[in-house]
Parts: sequence; structure tokens; C-alpha cells
Amino acid sequence: MKKAYIFPGQGAQFPGMGLGLYQQSEKAKYLFEQANHILGFEITKIMFEGTDEELKQTNVTQPAIFLHSVILAQTVEDFAPAMVAGHSLGEFSALVAAGGLSFEDGLRLVAQRASAMQKACELNPSTMAAVLGLDDATIERICLEVATASQFKEVVIPANYNCPGQVVISGSLEGVRMAGEKLKEAGAKRVLLLQVGGAFHSPLMEPAREELAQAIQTTPFSHPRCPIYQNVNAKPATDVEVIKANLIAQLTAPVRWTQSVEAMGADGATVFVECGPGKVLQGLVKKIIPTAETQSVTS
Repeated sequence: MKKAYIFPGQGAQFPGMGLGLYQQSEKAKYLFEQANHILGFEITKIMFEGTDEELKQTNVTQPAIFLHSVILAQTVEDFAPAMVAGHSLGEFSALVAAGGLSFEDGLRLVAQRASAMQKACELNPSTMAAVLGLDDATIERICLEVATASQFKEVVIPANYNCPGQVVISGSLEGVRMAGEKLKEAGAKRVLLLQVGGAFHSPLMEPAREELAQAIQTTPFSHPRCPIYQNVNAKPATDVEVIKANLIAQLTAPVRWTQSVEAMGADGATVFVECGPGKVLQGLVKKIIPTAETQSVTS
């Protein structure tokens, strides 16, 4: 029986997250306090006592989810993954949990990533939308049609392949609006605008990619103890240079979550353990591999 540990991304946060961990484990308490020092503000106060709105700030959300996920992995007794993967931000959590990056360096990179993404969002007003009930090929075709139409200069691409029948598109405000109309005409059950700050995992994140690339290249990485299945190509990686290149590319490339879970299943994973806040990834796994067993590591 091979266990794959999977780590959630932005959107999994909730008020009070991590408080139980902090109260129950001295190691967790130490790591949370270390995080406050590294970040230069009391993220624990916002995580444990803050409102939904306070937790939605990108500079809080991403480090908060990372901390909850990684500290869970570092305090659970039988953490022994055969493979790991993370959804978007969760890829950094997965890498730290697998020993490919130190806790301190991982947190610093996540904080820099959040800051760079926020700045990129402010440069280009943009958005994302979930497309439900339509096949990947149709979504890809319509996004390409909108993006390449001569009279428009809009950006819109498939950004998250979450599970069969659920793809998130990302791009300029008008690009996403136009694609949404065409997707509904093509038979999408729903097209739902997401409450996000900008077009994550699209070319509009290029300024953030450039900024994060410099930080990643100067950060020491290690050989992880197990393969990490990365978002950009859904393939297992253990080579440090490959991992770094894929992390850099991730900001402007789609999250291939469906394909990653399929690849882990093909490589023998029968149990998928979600490590972090929420249970969103377990639901996606069951839609991708209905026979898979799913579990949680939560506190």
C-alpha cells in the first residue's frame, strides 16, 4: 500500500486554523513562533483569532496554509510518504514536508511568492472563473479562440485542471468574461467567477515569476526523500534543478492536478492523505480515481 500525501493551496484557510496544533504540541508551538519571527508579524494571531477577511489577504493566506500543512506533517507520528504533491501553493508545503527545502527557507519563499503575486495582480486587473461540466478539450479550444482573435488582445487560459468536469480559467477581466459566455454556449453547466485577486497561473503572473525566480535560484534545495509530482507537468521529480525550474514555471503555467493524481495512481498510490486545512483535495481525488482511499491529517 503506497501513501501519497497531498497539500492544499489557496482557498483552504479558515478562522482558527492551526490553534489546536499550537496548543497540543510543543514542537508546533516552537515552529509557529519561529514563523512569527521570520515573517516579521504575528501571523499566529491572525490565524487563530482573525476574521475571514483578514485571512483572505494574500500575504497572510499563503503563509498560513503553508504553516498549517507543514507543521502538521512535521508533528504527525507516522509521516512516511511514498510520494507527495501539492496544489499550487501546496507544492511548496509538499517539498518542505519531503525534506527538499528547509522550513525556514520554504516559509521565506512562500512569503516572497505571495508578495510578488499581489504586486502582479495590482499591475493587471484580472480574474479567474470555475468552469463546470465541460470537457478539457472544449475549454482549451475556446480559450485559445478568445486569446488569438485578431480584434481582441485578451489573455485567457485554462489555469487549474482540478478534476474531470472542473477546470478553472484565468486571464484578463474581458478575456475571462468573453470565454465564459462562449463556454456557456458550448454547454458548460456553470461558469463561476472566483473571489481572487488576479489571474493566477496565467501569463499575467510573469512579473511575479521573474521575481520569484531570483529568490528560488539563491535558495538551497536538497534531494527530497520521495518523488514530488509537480504541477507544471504532473511528473515525479527528485532532481533539485528540475524541481526548481518547475517551481519557477508554476506561476505562469496551469496546475495539472487531475493529471498529477492520475500519475500517482498509475505509480501505485492507493491511499491519498490530505495534509493541511480542509478536505477539498480529497473530494477532487475521489472524482479522479473513484477507487482511491482518502484520509486527512488535520488539527
